[in-house]
Amino acid sequence: MDTQWPRWEVFKQDTPHKPHQAVGSVHAADPEHALLTARNVFARRPQAVSMWVARAEDVYAWTREEVLEGLATAKADTGLGAACRYLVFRKTTHKRSMTFVDYVGEVEATSPEEALQQAQARFTDTEALAWWVVPADKVYQSDPSQETVESWFAPAREKTYKQQQFYATVGSHISKHKVGRGVEDDECC
Repeated sequence: MDTQWPRWEVFKQDTPHKPHQAVGSVHAADPEHALLTARNVFARRPQAVSMWVARAEDVYAWTREEVLEGLATAKADTGLGAACRYLVFRKTTHKRSMTFVDYVGEVEATSPEEALQQAQARFTDTEALAWWVVPADKVYQSDPSQETVESWFAPAREKTYKQQQFYATVGSHISKHKVGRGVEDDECC
């Protein structure tokens, strides 16, 4: 019996003009819990203005290799019936260590496979290493009101960080190495 809370993918927007990016995942009981946990984990640093979460099981993902081999149509569920909106995300580089999959837009489709096909036809400005499509009604967003944005994300802007040199070191005190620049060891205490 699995006793873990469901896994949620987290999408963070750094500034209003940047796309939401997949930054990791959290385990949570429901969407509100997922958003709060995501904020606590991924918005401790500056430059966040919005967060989205979606249950991992609602994210349909394909690598470039799976698309080329035709596995995209065999892997996903079919028969969702009526058309619905899908949010489309795309990974375009391996340069960064984290998995950054950027939001690129929306399509309307009757299945995840059709959404993928539309995404491939529509978002052709760069090569995709991976595609994610998520039904729009399965994506939960942080409140976009200015009041919420300030209360959720502004505290991180004021947060200061210690530089490495401010952490304690093991060894002798720095004054022992500054001969001729002040008080000599023999004169001290």
